[in-house]
Amino acid sequence: MAQNRNVAVIVGSLRKESLNRKLALALAGLAPAGLQLKIVEIGALPLYNQDDEANPPAVVTEFKQQIKAADALLFVTPEYNRSVPGALKNAIDHGSRPYGQSAWAGKPGAVVTLSPGGIGGFGANHHLRQMLTFLDVPVLQQPEAYIGGAGELFDEQGGLKKPDTQAFLEKFMGAFAQWIERNAKAA
Repeated sequence: MAQNRNVAVIVGSLRKESLNRKLALALAGLAPAGLQLKIVEIGALPLYNQDDEANPPAVVTEFKQQIKAADALLFVTPEYNRSVPGALKNAIDHGSRPYGQSAWAGKPGAVVTLSPGGIGGFGANHHLRQMLTFLDVPVLQQPEAYIGGAGELFDEQGGLKKPDTQAFLEKFMGAFAQWIERNAKAA
C-alpha cells in the first residue's frame, strides 16, 4: 500500500446488536496495513429536508465533514425489502446535498451486504451500487461481497467463526486496498 488511507465505514443497520456493525468491526481487523477504518454514525441524522440545506443541523454538518475527510468509503448494510435501509438512504441524501456539493463524489468505495438469507443482500448491494454510480463513487467491482447466513457468522465475542468467510473477507479487503490506490485523488 502506497500510503495510509482513512476509510469512512457507513453501517446501514441502526440496531444495537447489529450483525452488520459486527461485520464492519471485523473488517477493520482484517484491513491491510495502511487502511484505517472508522465507523461514521448515521443514526442521529434527521430526515433529509431540502428546506434545511441553507442552515443544516450540526449533526449533518459533522457527518458531511467526516465523509469529506475520508479517502475512501465502505458501506456495510443489510437488505430491507430488496433495497437499502431507510437510515442509509437518508445518510446518502444528506451527504449528496445541496446539489453540486456532494461529500461522496470521487471517493473510491466498496459495498458489503450481510443477511440471514442465502442470497446475502444481493438486492441491497446492487441498489446501493446504482446510487453510488450516480454519486460519482467508483465502486469496487470484484470481488462482490454478499454474505449470507449472518446468524451463524459470529462467535460470542463478535469475531468471525467461519474460516472460509474470513479468508474471503481478507481477499476482499486486499482488493479494496488496491482499488483505493488506483482510484484515490492525488493529494
